[in-house]
Amino acid sequence: MKKYKVYSIITIIIWAMAYILTKIGLIYYSPLGLSVFRYIVASIFFVLVAFVKKVPFPDIKDIPWFFALGATGFSIYVLTFNIGAQSVSVATSSIIIATTPIFTALAARIIFNEKINKIGWSGILIEFIGVIVICLWEGIFSLNRGVLWILISAFSFSIYNILQRKLINKYTPIQTTTYSIFTGTIILLVFLPKVLPELKSSVWQVNVSVIIMGIICSGIAYLLWSKALSLAEKTSEVSNFLFISPLLTTIMGFFTLFEIPSIGTWVGGAIIFLGIIVFEKGK
Repeated sequence: MKKYKVYSIITIIIWAMAYILTKIGLIYYSPLGLSVFRYIVASIFFVLVAFVKKVPFPDIKDIPWFFALGATGFSIYVLTFNIGAQSVSVATSSIIIATTPIFTALAARIIFNEKINKIGWSGILIEFIGVIVICLWEGIFSLNRGVLWILISAFSFSIYNILQRKLINKYTPIQTTTYSIFTGTIILLVFLPKVLPELKSSVWQVNVSVIIMGIICSGIAYLLWSKALSLAEKTSEVSNFLFISPLLTTIMGFFTLFEIPSIGTWVGGAIIFLGIIVFEKGK
């Protein structure tokens, strides 16, 4: 198995865990508060990474690009996701995020002219059908405001994937992730005075979840994701693995939050895996 696939799969497993931890964090924190504290932890982690790895500073002319990455991949993404996660299940939220590869493939086709042949597009279509099956089976899916917020987060993350391709040839995965995290946190720090009182009323169990999200889900996972993007020939080869997320998240939700998955989850999951196989064959 190619290295970028290994990095992608590990990242998806970690991010599936993040859906569960977000639900736990939202018990005591507001969506904004959870976003701010999660990325403060992530930034502290990357300060240590930058010190140990002696990460060089970026060129001044590229700083606006890093702010664009920080906004789309972190501050906007996590805030809109947290707002949406308040009113939808972890299974449904992961399903909506699974639309990211479609947004990414379309954007990559327009911006970078990354061509996907008919078999590849057929694979994406099959995967999306699998997502729809999970959504509509037994009326699980309902188009509410929470779903719309998560759709915004999916679109935001697809833009992050595309923007990162612009810098990935000039900077290492550690550099792009480190400075994207820093800029995303800077944007969120504007709201720190507003959410600081939430920290006093929280409990240590929830704060452990926030620390795990900051270090593992936002730190290590994004490093692996950047590494995968740097090794893959096309953006869609990496973002396509996001289609696995709904199935993994549903299984985790069952064992941790006792959310019982429907038969449609398994049927849709099987269709999604079929689509991934078709996509891989079509490259």
